[in-house]
Amino acid sequence: MNKIKRAFAALKRKPDLLGGNILEELLILGFPVMIANLVQTLYNLVDAFWLGKVGKAALSAPTITFNVAFVLIAFSMGVSVGGSTLVAQFTGAKMEDDASTAAGTTITLMIALGILLGALGYVTAVPILKLLHTPQDAFVPTLRYMRVIFLGLPFMFAYMSFQGIVQGRGNTVTPMKIITFSLLLNALLDPLMIFGIGMPKMGAMGAGLATALARVLAVFLAFRYLFSEKSEIRLKPKNIKINWHMAGKIFRIGLPLSFGQMATSLGFTLLISIVNLFGTAVISAFGIGNRIISILNMPAMGFSQAATVMVGQNLGADNTKRAERVVWETVKVIAITLFSGATLTFLFGGYIVKFFINDPEVIKVGVNLFRIASYSIPFFGIMFAFNAAFSGSGHTTPILVLNTTRLWGIRIPLAYYLAIKKHIGPNGIFYAMVVSNVIIAFAAYLWFKKGTWKEKIIRKRKIPHP
Repeated sequence: MNKIKRAFAALKRKPDLLGGNILEELLILGFPVMIANLVQTLYNLVDAFWLGKVGKAALSAPTITFNVAFVLIAFSMGVSVGGSTLVAQFTGAKMEDDASTAAGTTITLMIALGILLGALGYVTAVPILKLLHTPQDAFVPTLRYMRVIFLGLPFMFAYMSFQGIVQGRGNTVTPMKIITFSLLLNALLDPLMIFGIGMPKMGAMGAGLATALARVLAVFLAFRYLFSEKSEIRLKPKNIKINWHMAGKIFRIGLPLSFGQMATSLGFTLLISIVNLFGTAVISAFGIGNRIISILNMPAMGFSQAATVMVGQNLGADNTKRAERVVWETVKVIAITLFSGATLTFLFGGYIVKFFINDPEVIKVGVNLFRIASYSIPFFGIMFAFNAAFSGSGHTTPILVLNTTRLWGIRIPLAYYLAIKKHIGPNGIFYAMVVSNVIIAFAAYLWFKKGTWKEKIIRKRKIPHP
């Protein structure tokens, strides 16, 4: 207990990733990441809240757009993590020029991707909405909202590159502050633009524009910091260009992550199609359960992102033993945190579902979900810890294999077999969740124990600077 108290007390100081107490450093880095992730989820919820006041057609806009945009965002996330990993390893190796080159290349690649994918999304928005069988009354508001979001992708991607770079240097507080200011602006502009308070009424397009403007603010604040004397990395405008040797390393790290995220997104879409076979009560309970599980996993995501940076810097500094201790400390913290949360959902799952909807049938299904699946949540969280080793070292193929296998190799076929073929019903889907989480956690452990992740992706040889 005293150890945990000391760790929380240490949140006020700057991190010492190469020599400090590992638990304290995880908290210093991880806690701001948790807050930032929570704020990111609120972006879409704020739009949904105000558009819900307009009507069902307007409310469809952020729901449909998020699922489409996530496929593009998932691709860019890998590039951002690739840049962050290189910055972390070069930082640990005290190769400052190479860290700046990696940062500049990451920013340039992300902005270029944002422009390319944003333009592609804008042009193909109409056929995409037709392919998704968007209801006629929701088509126009969703199209307007989606196109504005696509036009704002370069700013979103630019901010993601900034976040990855400064996190790679061990700063997670500044991104948390900036994204919070951005959300506050979004929350302020949403009702003004949607309902036309002091300006023309724009409906769903106003919500998209508010989000885009909030992201412009985030980029402005981010780059003002990045090029200031306060910045942890010495970056100048001349660094904002592509070093193709560095770009190759970024893609080598990032592409498996990107494909893994895209496979996960498509896998959940297919899983929902199985859930939909059992009617609205099961759909509602499954939706609530997934949201609660996502919230429970936020600490795991925060600690694993912190561990990724610590692993990267320590491998860069050739401190392999400390990097391994970081992973095991992360496993312990995540296991304790998620076991506690799983106990709450196991015991009080019915009350949690009732908070969202007081429907006896939905509550009954929700209780079954939490009773069956709760204690598999820590196993899924532990997989994040092992993934931190793969991501921090730059050897990300295991993450692609593990994520794809968890859904496409285990959960989806097992859910179909148990729920449909064996006539177990919705509980069959919940059992498939348990089996896939447990198996993949052990698979991640075995891959981690092989030790192939201990070889850093950078070399002492300097990257050429043209």
